[in-house]
Amino acid sequence: MLSLATLYPNVHTPRFGIFVARQMEALAAAGQWDVTVINPIGIPPIPFGRYRPLRRAAKDGLENGVPVYRPRFTLIPRIGARRNPSAIVEAVLPLVRALHAERPFALVDAQFFYPDGPAAATIARELGLPLSIKARGADIHYWGKSAPMRQAMVDAGRQAAGLLSVSEALARDMAALGLPRERIVIHRTGLDRHRFRPLGREQARIALAGDFGIRLERGEVLLASVGALIPRKGQRFVIEALPGLPGAVLALAGTGPDQAMLEKLAQSLGVADRVHFLGSLGHDELPVLLSAAHAMVLPSESEGLANAWVEALACGTPLVICDAGGARELVSRVEAGRIVERDPEAIADAVRRLLQDPPPPERVAANAAEFSWEANAAALADYYDRIAA
Repeated sequence: MLSLATLYPNVHTPRFGIFVARQMEALAAAGQWDVTVINPIGIPPIPFGRYRPLRRAAKDGLENGVPVYRPRFTLIPRIGARRNPSAIVEAVLPLVRALHAERPFALVDAQFFYPDGPAAATIARELGLPLSIKARGADIHYWGKSAPMRQAMVDAGRQAAGLLSVSEALARDMAALGLPRERIVIHRTGLDRHRFRPLGREQARIALAGDFGIRLERGEVLLASVGALIPRKGQRFVIEALPGLPGAVLALAGTGPDQAMLEKLAQSLGVADRVHFLGSLGHDELPVLLSAAHAMVLPSESEGLANAWVEALACGTPLVICDAGGARELVSRVEAGRIVERDPEAIADAVRRLLQDPPPPERVAANAAEFSWEANAAALADYYDRIAA
């Protein structure tokens, strides 16, 4: 199979789309499908700023058992989104034809609905192959608001032999855009169960102090918020909740354009000494933070089914999240956490209620028992078998 993924790790951004890489690696390791990934890298005609090192990251390689090709396509920042699918096809199709001639593909797969989906649809038509497209959340909720992109996604979705969604809620949103609901299969995210498990709160707090200098006094509450520092994730609401949570410390894992604003907000509210920006954490560091925390608070405006939700639960850490995407599919029992309004007071109240009767980590972790990369790969392989038959 050929999988097209604009979101995929590279040497410059090794955490970018790591969940896509883990999925494809698990699928390849399962042995039913031979996987080739094409990860197009968008570069402006004159590379500047963050694009300069990204240009050097456009290198091919065999990565954890998966061949990954990274052709460059011409990207026009901010205003060129509409033409990205055709630019990707222009850059990718000659490579795809050569690979297909050498060893024919049975299926073309897109890991996101935009711009991957319309690009993969053109490639599938050119090769005369069945098409699959996966929706993950922001691709539907963000790009679906723009008429030209929405139409391109609907056209691609109607061509596809099968569609994937990470949650039932997202599948309903896809159908509302005009995508064929009868072709949508729910495909849950995976989880590295060896890493993401309860590590013991006290042991994790000791490790957190050593790794990040966050030294918590006995009785102090640690809140974790894991996600890109962007408006959609809503970290500002968590910081605004801190004045109502005296003694609570907040650790934010993630990077993004909101960081400067969030730092100023914490200073203006007098809680800067209780807010720690940890940057992007690796998969060995993240379970330490989550296991040390009393709750993972992420008031997202929209989601599909966030990997950070599943990872927190697997570490025994309950969630305080908004009613976005598959939130209710995951937080279906009281020990999994609370679903709240996107409001600082509601967040603070939910945290206080959790602290009054904290659920045992083992009971919290049971809410993520169904998630693993092995289960993810097995379900994916069976689905691909059906649509490629």
